[in-house]
Amino acid sequence: MLVSKQGADAEALCPHRLVLEHVTSRWGVLVLIELLDRPYRFSELRRAVGRFGGRGVSEKMLTQTLQTLERDGLVHRDAKPVIPPRVDYSLTALGREAAEQVRSLAQWTQDRMGEVEKARRAYDEARELKSRAS
Repeated sequence: MLVSKQGADAEALCPHRLVLEHVTSRWGVLVLIELLDRPYRFSELRRAVGRFGGRGVSEKMLTQTLQTLERDGLVHRDAKPVIPPRVDYSLTALGREAAEQVRSLAQWTQDRMGEVEKARRAYDEARELKSRAS
């Protein structure tokens, strides 16, 4: 996977932020959490990630996400020379560490969603009252 000049510049200026973006991206989070359980073949992983809310991940987007996470040293791609070809994806030790952190954050959001929704309602109501007053 080639990195564009613009991507290379961003990587050089703030490499940790770029990794954070990869780990916390829409599909990166779900891929990492799924791979905590076990290695997956591509199509299995696509179905598993697709179970999490709304539209599933496209083949192209999953491929890009896996390549990015592999480049960052978080995902291992094991291509077996058999017919038909078999490719398994699993977490590296570094990837497992990141996935556990992301899973904790995901669990926190699930546990605290009621409080977040309450805060959102209060915020929206206050804004509406303020806009009516002006």
